[in-house]
Amino acid sequence: MRTIWLDGAQWLAVLRIGIGLWWLESWRHKDKKGWFERGTGIAWASDVAGKHRWTVVRTGFEKIVAPRPKAMAYLVVYAELALGLGLVTGLLTPVALVAGLLLNLLYLVLMIHDWAEQGQNAMMALISLVALFAMSWQTWSLDRAIGLFL
Repeated sequence: MRTIWLDGAQWLAVLRIGIGLWWLESWRHKDKKGWFERGTGIAWASDVAGKHRWTVVRTGFEKIVAPRPKAMAYLVVYAELALGLGLVTGLLTPVALVAGLLLNLLYLVLMIHDWAEQGQNAMMALISLVALFAMSWQTWSLDRAIGLFL
Protein backbone atom coordinates (compact mmCIF):
# COMPACT_ATOMS: atom_id res chain seq x y z
CA MET A 1 0.00 0.00 0.00
CA ARG A 2 1.38 3.38 -0.96
CA THR A 3 0.52 6.33 1.23
CA ILE A 4 1.64 9.89 1.75
CA TRP A 5 3.36 11.05 4.94
CA LEU A 6 2.32 8.14 7.22
CA ASP A 7 2.12 4.41 6.54
CA GLY A 8 -1.22 2.59 6.26
CA ALA A 9 -1.33 1.43 9.88
CA GLN A 10 -0.61 4.95 11.08
CA TRP A 11 -3.42 6.38 8.94
CA LEU A 12 -5.77 3.80 10.46
CA ALA A 13 -4.63 4.92 13.92
CA VAL A 14 -5.42 8.51 12.89
CA LEU A 15 -8.90 7.34 11.86
CA ARG A 16 -9.36 5.54 15.20
CA ILE A 17 -8.18 8.53 17.19
CA GLY A 18 -10.36 10.82 15.11
CA ILE A 19 -13.52 8.87 15.87
CA GLY A 20 -12.47 8.77 19.52
CA LEU A 21 -12.24 12.56 19.48
CA TRP A 22 -15.69 12.66 17.85
CA TRP A 23 -17.10 10.61 20.76
CA LEU A 24 -15.34 12.87 23.26
CA GLU A 25 -16.90 15.90 21.59
CA SER A 26 -20.33 14.23 21.79
CA TRP A 27 -19.74 13.79 25.51
CA ARG A 28 -18.28 17.28 26.03
CA HIS A 29 -21.11 19.22 24.44
CA LYS A 30 -23.90 17.37 26.29
CA ASP A 31 -25.71 19.38 28.96
CA LYS A 32 -24.91 16.93 31.76
CA LYS A 33 -26.99 18.83 34.31
CA GLY A 34 -29.96 18.63 31.95
CA TRP A 35 -29.39 14.94 31.26
CA PHE A 36 -28.83 13.93 34.89
CA GLU A 37 -31.03 16.29 36.89
CA ARG A 38 -33.87 17.17 34.53
CA GLY A 39 -33.82 14.09 32.30
CA THR A 40 -33.76 16.14 29.10
CA GLY A 41 -31.88 13.63 26.94
CA ILE A 42 -34.05 10.63 27.74
CA ALA A 43 -37.22 12.78 27.56
CA TRP A 44 -36.22 13.88 24.06
CA ALA A 45 -35.49 10.28 23.04
CA SER A 46 -38.81 9.18 24.55
CA ASP A 47 -40.63 11.73 22.41
CA VAL A 48 -38.80 10.52 19.29
CA ALA A 49 -39.44 6.85 20.12
CA GLY A 50 -43.10 7.50 20.93
CA LYS A 51 -43.68 8.91 17.42
CA HIS A 52 -41.58 6.26 15.68
CA ARG A 53 -43.39 4.36 12.92
CA TRP A 54 -41.68 1.09 13.81
CA THR A 55 -43.44 -0.73 16.63
CA VAL A 56 -40.24 -2.47 17.71
CA VAL A 57 -38.61 0.88 18.47
CA ARG A 58 -41.58 2.16 20.48
CA THR A 59 -41.95 -1.12 22.38
CA GLY A 60 -38.23 -1.53 22.99
CA PHE A 61 -37.93 1.99 24.34
CA GLU A 62 -40.96 1.53 26.61
CA LYS A 63 -39.65 -1.75 28.02
CA ILE A 64 -35.92 -1.01 28.31
CA VAL A 65 -35.33 2.74 28.60
CA ALA A 66 -38.54 4.32 29.95
CA PRO A 67 -38.60 2.38 33.26
CA ARG A 68 -35.06 3.52 34.13
CA PRO A 69 -34.51 7.01 32.69
CA LYS A 70 -31.85 8.12 35.19
CA ALA A 71 -29.74 4.99 34.73
CA MET A 72 -30.06 5.24 30.94
CA ALA A 73 -29.01 8.90 31.01
CA TYR A 74 -25.84 7.98 32.88
CA LEU A 75 -25.28 4.98 30.60
CA VAL A 76 -25.49 7.04 27.40
CA VAL A 77 -23.41 9.97 28.62
CA TYR A 78 -20.65 7.89 30.18
CA ALA A 79 -20.65 5.37 27.32
CA GLU A 80 -19.73 8.22 24.98
CA LEU A 81 -16.93 9.28 27.34
CA ALA A 82 -15.63 5.71 27.67
CA LEU A 83 -15.73 5.19 23.91
CA GLY A 84 -13.81 8.39 23.31
CA LEU A 85 -11.14 7.62 25.88
CA GLY A 86 -10.78 4.02 24.74
CA LEU A 87 -10.39 4.95 21.09
CA VAL A 88 -8.05 7.90 21.60
CA THR A 89 -5.75 5.93 23.89
CA GLY A 90 -6.22 2.65 22.04
CA LEU A 91 -7.26 0.76 25.17
CA LEU A 92 -9.61 -2.19 24.58
CA THR A 93 -9.96 -0.83 21.07
CA PRO A 94 -11.96 -3.68 19.46
CA VAL A 95 -14.43 -3.57 22.36
CA ALA A 96 -14.80 0.21 22.00
CA LEU A 97 -15.21 -0.04 18.23
CA VAL A 98 -17.94 -2.68 18.49
CA ALA A 99 -19.71 -0.76 21.28
CA GLY A 100 -19.49 2.47 19.30
CA LEU A 101 -20.80 0.77 16.19
CA LEU A 102 -23.76 -0.61 18.15
CA LEU A 103 -24.47 2.75 19.78
CA ASN A 104 -24.39 4.50 16.41
CA LEU A 105 -26.74 1.88 14.96
CA LEU A 106 -29.12 2.41 17.89
CA TYR A 107 -29.00 6.17 17.33
CA LEU A 108 -29.51 5.60 13.59
CA VAL A 109 -32.61 3.46 14.13
CA LEU A 110 -34.08 5.76 16.77
CA MET A 111 -33.60 8.86 14.64
CA ILE A 112 -34.36 7.27 11.28
CA HIS A 113 -36.38 10.32 10.20
CA ASP A 114 -33.84 12.98 11.27
CA TRP A 115 -31.68 13.42 8.19
CA ALA A 116 -29.27 15.80 9.94
CA GLU A 117 -28.31 13.10 12.46
CA GLN A 118 -28.29 10.22 9.99
CA GLY A 119 -25.16 11.36 8.19
CA GLN A 120 -23.19 11.59 11.40
CA ASN A 121 -24.33 8.20 12.68
CA ALA A 122 -23.79 6.49 9.34
CA MET A 123 -20.26 7.90 8.99
CA MET A 124 -19.31 7.07 12.57
CA ALA A 125 -20.61 3.51 12.08
CA LEU A 126 -18.63 3.16 8.85
CA ILE A 127 -15.44 4.48 10.47
CA SER A 128 -15.91 2.05 13.38
CA LEU A 129 -16.34 -0.84 10.98
CA VAL A 130 -13.24 0.06 8.94
CA ALA A 131 -11.16 0.68 12.08
CA LEU A 132 -12.30 -2.67 13.52
CA PHE A 133 -11.66 -4.83 10.45
CA ALA A 134 -8.37 -3.08 9.70
CA MET A 135 -7.25 -3.68 13.32
CA SER A 136 -6.48 0.00 13.88
CA TRP A 137 -5.02 -0.72 17.33
CA GLN A 138 -1.78 -2.02 15.78
CA THR A 139 -0.19 1.44 15.95
CA TRP A 140 -0.18 4.18 18.58
CA SER A 141 -2.29 2.29 21.12
CA LEU A 142 -2.09 1.03 24.66
CA ASP A 143 -3.39 -2.30 23.35
CA ARG A 144 -0.23 -2.62 21.26
CA ALA A 145 1.99 -1.48 24.12
CA ILE A 146 0.64 -4.13 26.51
CA GLY A 147 0.24 -6.85 23.89
CA LEU A 148 -3.56 -7.06 23.69
CA PHE A 149 -5.41 -8.17 20.54
CA LEU A 150 -2.27 -8.95 18.54
